[in-house]
Amino acid sequence: MQKMFRGAGVALITPFDNEANVDYEALVSHVDYVIEGGVDYLLALGTTSEVPTLSFDEQVAVVDAVIKENSRQVPLLVGVGGNSTSEVIKNIKFYESREIDAFLVVTPYYNKPSQKGLYEHYAAVAKSTHKPLILYNIPARASVNMLPQTTLRLAQDFPNIVGIKEASGIMSQIMKIIKNRIDDFLVISGDDIITLPLMSAGADGVISVVANAFPGELSMMVDYIENGDYQTASEIHYKLFDIIQACFAEGNPVGVKAIMSQMNLIESVVRLPLVEASLDLKENIKQLLKQI
Repeated sequence: MQKMFRGAGVALITPFDNEANVDYEALVSHVDYVIEGGVDYLLALGTTSEVPTLSFDEQVAVVDAVIKENSRQVPLLVGVGGNSTSEVIKNIKFYESREIDAFLVVTPYYNKPSQKGLYEHYAAVAKSTHKPLILYNIPARASVNMLPQTTLRLAQDFPNIVGIKEASGIMSQIMKIIKNRIDDFLVISGDDIITLPLMSAGADGVISVVANAFPGELSMMVDYIENGDYQTASEIHYKLFDIIQACFAEGNPVGVKAIMSQMNLIESVVRLPLVEASLDLKENIKQLLKQI
């Protein structure tokens, strides 16, 4: 796992057609695009996939399409999360027999469990499967922040909990996990904008949104960091800096889909309650793409 999920991962978007149906042909093309761009692994059904708006049948179809097109070219991570522990376990068991290398399990949202509740949730999930699990801490969406002591305890107690995608944005918190982690426990940036400083502090890579549009640039930046060439990595970081901010200006994946639409990769359609990028954001993106 230390090798499999190091480096540049991409949180895949779900392309929709103009009637907001899943565009499986565009999805397959997109999988090829990011793999050819050099990403190290894929994440299906992450936040960027608009998974809350996908029916269960659509989620399964998306995973199966990604598995088929990927054909084990790169490792595959699948997001399986929720606010009911029993449902999370049920869904993991449903997917277990597929060609999936690990599951990304988000902190339970809306319920706002205590740290003990978070520990018991992940303990139950870990005990239910032989598959590797990567924790996903994203307080801005889940309304609960998993503290370093909880993360570190889970890593110590369950060998199949192999890493965490940390999207709290709290640098000191993430560095505390890096400092005190057990050997081979992965700490992965959940924010494109802080990947450079986090990897410089010892993080193992990123699960990226902007890599949907710029897989080559993002992958090169990560490679340069891993090889100790921080100067070149910094140049790429600042080349992408403004476009990364545009990705999140009106919500994810609204921004990155608008970028990809202007690059003629997909339609910019998102599903309600998200709405397409404003005219101002689209114009800003147009100017930023000219610069890049």
